[in-house]
Amino acid sequence: MERLPGFRDFYPEPLPHADTWSADARQFIFDKWRETAKHYNFREYDGPPLEPLELFTTKSGEEIVGQLYNFTDKGERAVSLRPEMTPTLARMVAAHERNYKKPIKWFALPQLFRYERQQKGRLREHFQFNADIIGETDPAADAELIALLIDTLRAFGLTEQDFVIRLSSRNAWQEFYRSKAQAELGEYDFYQIIDKLERTPLAESEKKLSSLGFSLTEVNAFIELGKPTIELQSILDNLAARGLKDFVKVDYRVIRGLAYYTGVVFEAFDAKGEFRAIAGGGRYDNLVKLISGGKVNLPALGFGMGDVVLLEILKARGLLPKFDANVDVFVLIEDETLRAPSLKLIQELRAAGFAVEYPLTPAKPDKQFKRAQELKAAFTAKVESESYVRIRNLKSRDEIVAGFADAANHLR
Repeated sequence: MERLPGFRDFYPEPLPHADTWSADARQFIFDKWRETAKHYNFREYDGPPLEPLELFTTKSGEEIVGQLYNFTDKGERAVSLRPEMTPTLARMVAAHERNYKKPIKWFALPQLFRYERQQKGRLREHFQFNADIIGETDPAADAELIALLIDTLRAFGLTEQDFVIRLSSRNAWQEFYRSKAQAELGEYDFYQIIDKLERTPLAESEKKLSSLGFSLTEVNAFIELGKPTIELQSILDNLAARGLKDFVKVDYRVIRGLAYYTGVVFEAFDAKGEFRAIAGGGRYDNLVKLISGGKVNLPALGFGMGDVVLLEILKARGLLPKFDANVDVFVLIEDETLRAPSLKLIQELRAAGFAVEYPLTPAKPDKQFKRAQELKAAFTAKVESESYVRIRNLKSRDEIVAGFADAANHLR
């Protein structure tokens, strides 16, 4: 039986096939995400993978339904697997924001689902690092979030030679649009055109802009000028003070297609231009108010970083470590009369924090030793009596005989 298209199986290393996905690499990415977020004092949260369909249509409109895994459940409720995490976060914050001091700094590692065409760097499910700050309007919060994004990518060994954060502003584009447009009715359509400029033929973009009263020449002139707004300059100065200015540049070609962004927006791209955007985000100051039906009004900003593109880049740059079994001790049981004290030793070593393996059933000594080598165990341990254990360092070949109670200390 085959798995569904666009979904993944994750296998332990060594992988059975080059096209399979590594559970060890996934855990490596999760660990880096969590570690960096906690350095910035972000707290982890989570929500259900299944939400009311209305949560997503309220934010994005009915047109999003075609991209969702949605259905009517047995309680006759219209539901959907979550395509993104931000609406869930907005719902959770709106429900209990009084219990948390502001600003709220939270992160999550959700699995997200979208029913869309598969392509390089995009599947029908992926895991994502979401980080958000809620309850702060000052650009210092934007700088803090972008610094977290930079340091997260640096935690994987990526440098300013590998990626750049392209910084932009919906406010700047809004001023540009309203200073030239005859009406505001086409503003969202205008943003969609700008968002797709790099992926759309010039003639097609020119035609679409012309229908709204703009020319591609004046749009490109605005982009090329790249003059930072006051809020963008504040963010640039903040990041420069941290020593992170080489990772960021103002680029008004970034506008972010989602309608709920309200201010500063940004995307992380690989410097060589070989992959899709690594991460993206920005301000969405009106979303909590929208989701709560106007009951709670809190400014917010965040970003999302998916595991699929990130993993492709880490592979291409040779930055994934070699994933081994990491067995600390293989306990040899060559005398079956000593299996009971051997099991006692195994339990005590595991309780002491060691990764321990042993033969589940009787096996020849040479087969056991071969298994220890296959698992790349650092040590073997063999109970020689109820009082003593022989410990061998498989790298140096040194051996000691220790008291049963002191085995863990000698291994350390």
